[in-house]
Amino acid sequence: MTHLEEELNKLRLEMIEMANLVTSQIEKSLRALVGEDVDLAREVIFNEKRVNAYELSVDKDCENILALLNPFASDMRFVFATLKINTNFERIGDNAEGIAKYFLQVGKCFDDELLSECRFHEMADTVTDMLRTVTRAYELNDAKLARTVFKQDMVLDEINKASTDNIALYINKKPGSVYQGLYLLTVIRKLERVGDHITNIAEEIIFHLEAKVLKHIKKTAKEDE
Repeated sequence: MTHLEEELNKLRLEMIEMANLVTSQIEKSLRALVGEDVDLAREVIFNEKRVNAYELSVDKDCENILALLNPFASDMRFVFATLKINTNFERIGDNAEGIAKYFLQVGKCFDDELLSECRFHEMADTVTDMLRTVTRAYELNDAKLARTVFKQDMVLDEINKASTDNIALYINKKPGSVYQGLYLLTVIRKLERVGDHITNIAEEIIFHLEAKVLKHIKKTAKEDE
């Protein structure tokens, strides 16, 4: 194995470790929110420092590989893709921390009926499944697996789009739940944004493996809808 291959393998493992940490951060922030677990929320906030440390380390490793080892073709695409994937995972970590901080500020659980009408549990399960899937796709160099998250992201978009009306209807039924509804809407918006970051990661995996840029194609398609 060449020195370049060793460094690329090291980079991949480090990125996978960060992805697993970020997935855990999202899962814990959502459990803290639904289960009113203050200690778990504080753990998420504390672990954000680890996420940031991973981001800096991965960035540095990518820069060193590009500057010192002169990768080309697929290897170069892998390094560039990992740089962007790293940024997206860090931002997902920011959203996990944001949800945890939001819960500590609000200090309330949400009514089961409200969560059900907004399909919140479905959204949370979809986000965590997407994170596991895209991490696995990166680990296995599997573009087909990476593409599966695009369909899942449509579910998140659908739930997010309907959330305003669903929450408004709930508030009409229970006027005392105004703040609870607004709080939940904020969390749903954060999860929808996490879905966008996950699809960005999938696009970078496909770019690395197939040298195809999907970002602008997807944007044009949305604009035509």
